[in-house]
Amino acid sequence: MVVLRREIGDVLRDARQRQGRTLREVSSAARVSLGYLSEVERGQKEASSELLSSICDALDVPLSLVLREVSDRVAVAEGLLVPDTVPADLAAAVDGPSDAGWALSRSELAPVG
Repeated sequence: MVVLRREIGDVLRDARQRQGRTLREVSSAARVSLGYLSEVERGQKEASSELLSSICDALDVPLSLVLREVSDRVAVAEGLLVPDTVPADLAAAVDGPSDAGWALSRSELAPVG
């Protein structure tokens, strides 16, 4: 069974670790207790939309990319084929070197449409 809070926590932890940042650094920037952020990352607590937004801001990762990754993970767990609906230039930039992660700044991401 897919538990959404675990998928969200995994994506947030992956983003933080790719940046080489500690829980303490991100919790301070997001203005959330270290213990609570740890519980969110481990899928033990449900993050409110406000808290999720604050964590994404602290990580400098667009909320839309976090939600997209979570959605893709859930789809795969459900056995669905995940269509690639991301524009090719954005996908190429985000999928660059495997250690780059979400290396683009918000100013480099253009709205689609």
